[in-house]
Amino acid sequence: MAKQKAQRNQRPRARLPKGFRDYFGPDVIGREEMLEAIREVYHRYGFEPLESPAVETVEALGKFLPDVDRPNEGVFAWKEDESDWLALRYDLTAPLARVYAQFRNELPLPYRRYAVGTVWRNEKPGPGRFRQFYQCDADTVGSKSPAADAEMCMMLAEVLEAAGIRRGDYRVRLNSRTVLDGILRMAGAPGSDMPEDSERRRDAVFRAIDKLDRLGPQGVRALLGPGRRDESGDFTAGAGLKEDQIEQIMDVVAPGKGSDDELILARLDRLGSAAEDLSAIERLVRAQGFGPDRICIDTSVVRGLGYYTGAVFEADLTFEITDAKGRRQQFGSVAGGGRYDGLVRRFTGQDVAATGVSVGVDRLLAAVDARRGDPVGVRGGTGPVVVTVMDRDRLDSYQGMVSELRAAGIRSEMYLGNPKNFGGQLRYADQRESPVAVIEGSEERNRGVVQLKDLVVGRMVAVELETSDAWRTQPTQITVPRERLVEEIRRLVAVFDLPPADQKTELARRRAVYLGQV
Repeated sequence: MAKQKAQRNQRPRARLPKGFRDYFGPDVIGREEMLEAIREVYHRYGFEPLESPAVETVEALGKFLPDVDRPNEGVFAWKEDESDWLALRYDLTAPLARVYAQFRNELPLPYRRYAVGTVWRNEKPGPGRFRQFYQCDADTVGSKSPAADAEMCMMLAEVLEAAGIRRGDYRVRLNSRTVLDGILRMAGAPGSDMPEDSERRRDAVFRAIDKLDRLGPQGVRALLGPGRRDESGDFTAGAGLKEDQIEQIMDVVAPGKGSDDELILARLDRLGSAAEDLSAIERLVRAQGFGPDRICIDTSVVRGLGYYTGAVFEADLTFEITDAKGRRQQFGSVAGGGRYDGLVRRFTGQDVAATGVSVGVDRLLAAVDARRGDPVGVRGGTGPVVVTVMDRDRLDSYQGMVSELRAAGIRSEMYLGNPKNFGGQLRYADQRESPVAVIEGSEERNRGVVQLKDLVVGRMVAVELETSDAWRTQPTQITVPRERLVEEIRRLVAVFDLPPADQKTELARRRAVYLGQV
């Protein structure tokens, strides 16, 4: 009996399942701002939005999760009734194939759509690898033209810049699966004739090429040959190619990232028609002013082994970040895509030309934050203006200030906690990352003024102070007439509409003014 009572009184543990995360205010706001910037680029390129359900039948999703061999592996699925299994979508492309097959007689051809949404993958979580995340895709279904692939590359470059990645900090790397197959045929490598019993060795060759950035030429040579043992002692079996076959493959692939496009294309001449689509895409993007500093040919790009049928591309960020252990490393890939002409065949029995791009929103947002950083080295400015409460009998007056600010389009709120502790009100404003706190006690009211505490610059000064009391008494506040409340706060928060470099300059100027240094 006591055991049953204990079980009834046991409280649930407040914890997340592994591989999931909560998104708080600044994360959500930052993501929505980035998504709006990406949507604007997609819209400008002529793509239409599509929203499809988060749940699809397992049959419709199929087994197109990249690099997963068994059907339906990697999805969250459950049985709906005696006949149907349902699953959460693992990407936004598989639902597109179902939508196009279902409505193809009503949709324009080509069909150009973009989609934004959450996807779920039932995979082992790891650092920075979650089971639920956001994607932002654009696809063209029904066009075989290399111009459709070129457009995806150009649009991806513009998306990165619109999201806040500076030109020179990224590179869209372009290749073609027909080039990769042509390389195998040229070398006479296993899998070049695509017999069923050699597909595994063909995939081993492609996996080795895909590791060129990480392992370098010598590591790839080992994986193309007998195999490679890593620093931990683990051994990875190689593709078993002969030395002359390895040399022919490396001669084409080794130039890799950053090499001259003309040099790479000259080496691809020996592949004949296999390189035609890559050459055509390169000409098209160059004609529109996208130079190799934005879009370049890289014959080491492979991407999903069983998914893509033609052009493949990947957006890498070229700047360095510091990891948790203080080591410098490049951020890496944040988006990619390519041509996948076989995806709709499962529904229609016929190949339908398609090409698309997918942006990993969470990873791109982390990259923008890592690159941009806080322009002043401290938090602040993203929260609402906080109107403090000095006299609880005058709540209507304080609420009136908030109403004025909101009517002027300024995000604001009145402090709703215990007003007795003024320091607690300022700590609350600090937690909310507020740009300004409004203070009006009886003395200010009698004089017809309000105090505006510049919290962002205050936090800049606070890092130089030793106590919280010194922070509260620092001179980073001004006295203004009550009738100029909206005008003065608008002036203070306008700094956050400036580019980061200009923000830093303006906030540094205000700091010097407050401290009497100018």
